[in-house]
Amino acid sequence: MADISVFLHSVKLPVMPEVAHALIRTLNDEDADVGTVRDVISKDPALTATLLRMANSALFGLSRTVSTLDNAVSVVGMSQIRARALSICMANVFLLPQGLNRLEFWRNSMACAGYAQWLAHSLKMDEQEAWLTGMMQRLGEITIAQQNPRHLEAIEKKPCPPGARWQRERQLVGFDEGQITAEIAKRWDFPDTVVQALRACSAPMETAQFSPLGAVVHLAGLLADTQGVSAQTLVQLPATVVQVLKLNLEKLAEAIPDADAISDTSSLAG
Repeated sequence: MADISVFLHSVKLPVMPEVAHALIRTLNDEDADVGTVRDVISKDPALTATLLRMANSALFGLSRTVSTLDNAVSVVGMSQIRARALSICMANVFLLPQGLNRLEFWRNSMACAGYAQWLAHSLKMDEQEAWLTGMMQRLGEITIAQQNPRHLEAIEKKPCPPGARWQRERQLVGFDEGQITAEIAKRWDFPDTVVQALRACSAPMETAQFSPLGAVVHLAGLLADTQGVSAQTLVQLPATVVQVLKLNLEKLAEAIPDADAISDTSSLAG
């Protein structure tokens, strides 16, 4: 069986900025409040400016202009601002290899995040934790391509139906993007719930301990890889996962989010 530690030893992992590490520490700190998160972000003027542009974009549809970080945190919410800040940091440090279209990659990642948040809301789970975990899922694919660029063509070969990418990755390197991202997240001290979810997200029913968040991200990844999500798409999701999560597909079908609205990439580096 392939050893993921050996695999990661053969690649150079990106260096996360201190502001990102500080934000991750707040994820593990139950006492971290709005002021703590605001102070961490404010130390990085470029990140602050990007977050303000994001807060004023059509993504949030605010009725008034947000001009300060304090305003952004109070109007958008601490958890969402923190999740978005971490997504920006990761988009900046994970350099996409040739063969991956940057816009399409991040659009897909943001769609996965958006669908994960939508599903988490219906299940009364932590929506921002789901959004962040969904956004991170595909980062492991970048690491696979860095370790062996030739793998990327096989992974991305068309047609690539929902779920096929995970299978191809396991065949090529012995584990999939979620499992790789999980190991990276563990080394960066992300919460155990996020690490376990990433580890399980490609095959949530095969893990020793079921991760509801992993199952949510699994379904979100399938939806993100589907063109034109509809009520019929929901019916075709893995029945076992849907049943274990106790998802009400009829209710979900009444409010399927617009893919373009949830996959906005304007806050990510160009």
